Amino acid sequence: MRAVGWTAMAMAALAAPQALAAEAPSQASLDRFAETLGYKLTMVDNRPACPAGIDACFLSTITLTLPETLPADMPTKGLSLYFSFVNRLPLVESDIFTHRLINGDVQQLTLKPGAKLRPGSRHEIKLWGVGSNFSKAFGMPNAYLVADGLNARTIAATRAAIDPETGLEILPFVAPMTDEARLATKSDADKTRWLTAERAFDVQADRSAPEATGVVILPKPAKAVQAKGEPVDLGRGIAVTLDGVDRSAVSPALAALGAAENGALPLTVRIDPAAAAKPESYILDAKASGIAITAHDAAGASYALRSLAQQAAFEKGRLTPLHVEDAPEYGFRGLHIDLGRNFHSRDEILKLVEAMAAYKLNKLHLHLAEDEGWRIEIPTLPELAEIGSKRCHDPSETTCILPQLGAGPEGTSGVNGYLTVADYVAIVAAAAARQIEVIPSIDMPGHSRAAIKAMELRYARLAAAGKKTEAEQYRLIDPADTTEYRSIQNYSDNTLNVCLPATYRFVDTVVDALADMHKRAGVPLRTFHLGADETAGAWVNSPACKAMIAENGGDAGKLTPRFIERVSKSLAAKGLEAGGWSDGMGHTDTAAMPKKVQTNIWGVLHTGAIREAHDQLNRGWDVVLSIPDLGYFDMPYAPHPDEGGYDWASRAVDPYQVYGFMPDNLPANAATIRNIYAEGKAIEDKPVLAPGHRIAGLQAQLWSETIRTDAQVDYMFFPRLLALAERAWAPAPWTPAYRSGASYEWGDKRIDAAKLKAGWQDFAGRTAAQFPPLEKIGIAYRVAPPGARIANGKLEANSMFPGTAIEYRIGDGAWTRYAGPVAVSGAVDLRSRSADGKRASRTVRVEPAR
Repeated sequence: MRAVGWTAMAMAALAAPQALAAEAPSQASLDRFAETLGYKLTMVDNRPACPAGIDACFLSTITLTLPETLPADMPTKGLSLYFSFVNRLPLVESDIFTHRLINGDVQQLTLKPGAKLRPGSRHEIKLWGVGSNFSKAFGMPNAYLVADGLNARTIAATRAAIDPETGLEILPFVAPMTDEARLATKSDADKTRWLTAERAFDVQADRSAPEATGVVILPKPAKAVQAKGEPVDLGRGIAVTLDGVDRSAVSPALAALGAAENGALPLTVRIDPAAAAKPESYILDAKASGIAITAHDAAGASYALRSLAQQAAFEKGRLTPLHVEDAPEYGFRGLHIDLGRNFHSRDEILKLVEAMAAYKLNKLHLHLAEDEGWRIEIPTLPELAEIGSKRCHDPSETTCILPQLGAGPEGTSGVNGYLTVADYVAIVAAAAARQIEVIPSIDMPGHSRAAIKAMELRYARLAAAGKKTEAEQYRLIDPADTTEYRSIQNYSDNTLNVCLPATYRFVDTVVDALADMHKRAGVPLRTFHLGADETAGAWVNSPACKAMIAENGGDAGKLTPRFIERVSKSLAAKGLEAGGWSDGMGHTDTAAMPKKVQTNIWGVLHTGAIREAHDQLNRGWDVVLSIPDLGYFDMPYAPHPDEGGYDWASRAVDPYQVYGFMPDNLPANAATIRNIYAEGKAIEDKPVLAPGHRIAGLQAQLWSETIRTDAQVDYMFFPRLLALAERAWAPAPWTPAYRSGASYEWGDKRIDAAKLKAGWQDFAGRTAAQFPPLEKIGIAYRVAPPGARIANGKLEANSMFPGTAIEYRIGDGAWTRYAGPVAVSGAVDLRSRSADGKRASRTVRVEPAR
């Protein structure tokens, strides 16, 4: 990550120090005002009576409390308050401010003419949003003040903080959400209820699992048998012999063993496709006399060592003799992380790569560009990273782009940044050493605002220098286009113009630069993901598109499919497989697409998932299930206002739901997964799946609109990612065989509930055994709060995973380790502890029954 550029105001200040000195009192006054202004965001009601003309509204308020003392030279000319609000905001009511949408989620409140700021006064601003707000995480930090001629200043009260107990970001300015009746749902049809400690107790009591014994390898091997005999003592050190595999291909996996080399215990790794027939398969024999691994390929050899490392960590380096035979049933086992909305560091990605390898995931999908940020250096187009990676208050967007998602005005927060060429090469090389393919993603033609703004600056720079032809070379918009539109994220200018030759030149340049980086890492680029989703009605009035629209029967909506087809063919000509999201890919003409295509299904299970998955499987494409109910890990773990994440697709994606997923029979998931309203609903098998088709695999997604820190990344991925790794390795054994046209309903008896429960209990024990190794890697996994109740005057508590330490506190007393039911009177606070004791869960409270 590099700090790039200076604000125009800072540059002007350096150029004119005398002018700055003259303005210093006003700037100092604005600074003091920003430091002392009270600011509270309150979610009032998800079910209010909506103002006329606004449907499906909700009500939030911003309460401003002015300090008791205001300076005499308090600046009021042009005084504005900027804040982020991610829902559409058609009506704002305020006594002193007028409201204007800037773009995306950036909103402006401007002091009305004649309005006075009075010391100690309190002003409530009503925000009538469209949709709902079920979580405190929807509050965006870093609201800021602007006045004419002065530098913007963040309102101190809106800064995020880090909770020292959990290590997670908190938003102190967001009021607690406590009124379940008004805040948990939008209608009586929605059966969602907050997962309180009491409700969690009941759920966890039904799923309680013993601590693990025996084999704890995760994902669960196809065959794993422990035998009697002397232990396999890794403390003796290992003497490694490699046959048919380069040391570099297994070096990270060997390091994960934690055993000294040049020791006494023989460890032989041999590649023999005749003995281990399936790709990525292995056979592991561990005895006191030595360890023998036979693998189909380097991936299989690494996986054998990773399995050995997991078991060795659990048995403290002295293993019971072990025989394992294993191979994955799905070839695509992926992790996707969004760097575009909020940047996440090279070190965080490298840590995730190691964690992926530990649990045998093999595809890293890096989402490198979005409306809110461009995150990869392209040397021939420097503006992309230098401008497109930085968000700050610069209305002209000549030094940065708008501070979406609460990025703040300074341009210095951790949500800014990009991967340099050297960073990206290092990530690709580290992934390759662990048999992980890196799939870069540049979303287009929508979701492209950062690229468009950066290329407009390139155009302006070169045009000003009289280089008009060069300036036009990568211009991504038609300046004569008068089309008005709003994307789903409320942008009016985020879509590449697909009718311009410059757009395709831009795509080729970016792809070629990425391919060169892969080449530098010693690994060819194989797949490029072009996004292809959520394009919002652009180009209708673009002169550049007149001919192309006419060629498509006057339907501008067909231009996106034509774009996808053209780019996919161009990629195929470069020897690359095109990937994209299912909604955009599904609108293409199969005959106009390359034969080999990757598509990520992101329809919700109860709405579009089966239609999209079966349709695109029937086209013969490589279908990867990215279904939100299964794998959108930016969704909350539980329906509760203190759990972060967007929730448009699911109010809760917990490890149990991910573990229980049935990839090979999508309709069958109606038996175990409720819809967005917490209702058990049937799912029809339409269209039916043609014989001979099977999914390529599964992928976990983390979109980062509300994820600003690396610790939050860890929290949202783990331990859910372990459940996805288990399911991506092999299908659920309780899955009924797919039958064309067979529909399923909630609680369907064709799903073996007893087998699912027993499988979960085994998995939960093995998951708990992974917590110390995850801590060793540096993963700050989620510590789930305990379930608890007070029954007959006694506190009872339980956990999602066995062996989790629980603490309780009565009143303001000390935290005490929970060891079993204990007599209490009054309310009790509880929390869980991580395996190493260094982090706590969020605190929950239980009260005696009334």
